[in-house]
Amino acid sequence: MRVWNRPGSRVNPNEDARIGATACETVVYAGRMAGDREPLFRALIFPALPDKPTVVMQRFPIRTLGASLLLVSTIAMSAGPAAGSSREEAHWLRLAVARLCPPSGLSGLDAQTALPGSWLLDETRRPDGVAPRRITVRLLLPGADELTVERRQFGGRLRQFLVSYAAGNGKGTQPSLQAIADGGCTIRSGRAIRTEGDGWRYLDQLEGDLETVKWTETLQAPWPEGKDSGGVRVALVDSGLAYDLPLFRNRLARDGDGMPVGYDYWDLDPWPYDGDVSRGPFLPIRHGTAVASVLAREAPGAALVPFRYPRPDMSRMGELVRRAAGAGARILAMPLGSREPEDWRTFENALRGLDMLAVVSAGNNGRDIDGDPVFPAALALENIVVVTSADGFGRLAPGSNWGAESVDVMLPAENLEIVDFRGASGTASGSSYAVPRLAALAARLLAREPGLSALELKARILARATPSPYERHGVLAAGWIPDPLSE
Repeated sequence: MRVWNRPGSRVNPNEDARIGATACETVVYAGRMAGDREPLFRALIFPALPDKPTVVMQRFPIRTLGASLLLVSTIAMSAGPAAGSSREEAHWLRLAVARLCPPSGLSGLDAQTALPGSWLLDETRRPDGVAPRRITVRLLLPGADELTVERRQFGGRLRQFLVSYAAGNGKGTQPSLQAIADGGCTIRSGRAIRTEGDGWRYLDQLEGDLETVKWTETLQAPWPEGKDSGGVRVALVDSGLAYDLPLFRNRLARDGDGMPVGYDYWDLDPWPYDGDVSRGPFLPIRHGTAVASVLAREAPGAALVPFRYPRPDMSRMGELVRRAAGAGARILAMPLGSREPEDWRTFENALRGLDMLAVVSAGNNGRDIDGDPVFPAALALENIVVVTSADGFGRLAPGSNWGAESVDVMLPAENLEIVDFRGASGTASGSSYAVPRLAALAARLLAREPGLSALELKARILARATPSPYERHGVLAAGWIPDPLSE
């Protein structure tokens, strides 16, 4: 494969509005000898213009797509300045909505053609068939930035159109701006991610002009000042914690220098702030703070060790467990799980034999996890206690999982008062909220008898369980704890 460059090429007036502009033409050919060369693509690289992309691609019939994609990516990344300003990012978003939203369909090659200067990276359709409900196209832009276009439709009718911009930073890309258009292709709102100072990151909710801020949420914050309560250390593994709220500042376990001892195993940084971004960076799920607020209320003397779970690489769970043990945590509260046993292999190996009790959620899939297991609840470890949610009368809550062998106890965890990541009050239900109630009970028991081993602590908890007056046999291994706050 060879690359040929011809400076001073003239642009065909039909190819671009910049009639007569001087460009450097780059043509990539397949084949080593002059006689067997086959053109793969042509790139027209212009001098930087303030309101136009600097690269226009022309495709030829492609024989080796992988090689051509790699070379074009290299050309696009070096052709002109990176899109660093929010104004330029907003320009790309508006252009994408204007050109890609109105057509009835969306394909990656059509998007590449409609947005000069872009190059197709990948395209997905879900479900993969003749009538996909979600089409996603990812495009490379000049300066190693990326644009992601998502069309959401039902029955062929457009419901929502999203365009997201991610700026290149030398190590990858960082999401920065998103436009959200309705079924009529009008931008109704937007979201922007920005960083300020050391450790602060914010999510701005925007009006349709992509400039006016409606409200702002915190995505990351530095650790707050405060004091260690000195109580039983409970490690909470979840989407993170809004630890800057007054509720938690003096409930964080701290080291000898007064620094909290949690960690973010999702982003691998010291700040495990609340935010599960599995749905996308602009749509964080805030779960951990609400869970922690229940624990803080029912075990006010406990010291929290917050961890943000490693969704990108669950093999990090083993290191997380070892870090929690090294920080002095005797209880591990885990209101999360999955159906994949491999996600929990390192967790299982690290927890086995430790003098630490893991309080694990049974899940909220409405099924018997003895036959259709959820992990880590189904792991055969002695130092795990599995809990599910009941109503106040001892009936299994709708949607909560059960299992005569896998689920140890249930306790009331419906319509509980919680504090969310904003500091606002609300209510929540489910086996996720049974976890902090049981972990709080364990922390109080351990505070009274600090010499208890993990297995002795588990035995104390199970001794409180009684048969439910309403549930059939075969739902739980031990029974129902009517009031975990009862002494």
